Amino acid sequence: MTSQRCFPADDFGVYYILSECTDHGALPAVKEAEEDRPHFQGVTGLRNLGNTCYMNAILQCLCSISPLVEYFLSGKYIAALQKDCSEVATAFAYLMTDMWLGDTDCVSPALFQATLGNLCPAFLKKTQQDAQEFLIYVLNELHEALKKYHRRRAYEKRSTQRRCKKVITSETSIITRLFEGQLSYSITCLKCDNCTYKNEVFTVLSLPIPYQHDCSLQDCLQCFFQQDTLTWSNQIHCSFCETKQETAVRASISKAPKTIIFHLKRFDIQGTMKRKLRTDIRYPLTNLDLTPYICPIFRKHPKYNLCAVVSVAVSDPETLQIVLLEATAEVGFNNFMLINHEPRGGESPKH
Repeated sequence: MTSQRCFPADDFGVYYILSECTDHGALPAVKEAEEDRPHFQGVTGLRNLGNTCYMNAILQCLCSISPLVEYFLSGKYIAALQKDCSEVATAFAYLMTDMWLGDTDCVSPALFQATLGNLCPAFLKKTQQDAQEFLIYVLNELHEALKKYHRRRAYEKRSTQRRCKKVITSETSIITRLFEGQLSYSITCLKCDNCTYKNEVFTVLSLPIPYQHDCSLQDCLQCFFQQDTLTWSNQIHCSFCETKQETAVRASISKAPKTIIFHLKRFDIQGTMKRKLRTDIRYPLTNLDLTPYICPIFRKHPKYNLCAVVSVAVSDPETLQIVLLEATAEVGFNNFMLINHEPRGGESPKH
């Protein structure tokens, strides 16, 4: 959830007004104006601590996801805390409480930054950091602090006559329940047509951007999920042919998360050259249909509404602009979040 107003870099504006007042009778009017100004729950700005726009943008997005807000504000997280790594989750809960239950228009994320910085000093530097990397790091730390272990019994075949009992341990948390999905890769040998499957868990899907002046998010998704042929040095070993063969690989979603996160890959690497792409991406506010990319056997038709956008536009090394958008999710719909890295001005031509 984002504020509809622009907040100053500090809260000293009211003191400037007071210092310029020569008529003390004007003081109550200033105080009364401050008290009359409405404060909407959850509509709270985050103070910039020095090139921390990337951090503030991600925190605003996470603090606008309703199930996550309810989990922390209700205190449910306390029972799940792991004693040896609870600092980040506790600091996150304090920050979310200030943003949702506080009575100020702007709060400082200094405590959360310091706590996270103890584990990763790069986030304490007064330099720009990658928003996607920060998001993944925060989600991982929250998962580690709030995870629970689940054990189930399975049977593993050792021979045609014998099966071995095996205990499988899995980890779940509020983070995996909200953000974790699973991709299924079908891997087909182009010589013998033998097909195998491989599953891969994901939290963020990094989508390629097609080469054109502008495209839609669906175009990026189609590019990501299209069949890919592995040849030459990328060939995969076929267990039937007992040698490396050219292989066709296609990905599909076997488990759709409740909140799916897309990252647009703005960097394009061609040989030794790397450039940033300026392609405009169109995306819907509601009804993003992922049905074409779901494994057919699951027969699910997930649709997503936009809940947050992180758009980083860098025009020069000293400037970082964050744009956040939010659309209210309808009942029965999931949410999706978009991380959009804009290139620096003048670094690459528009395509």
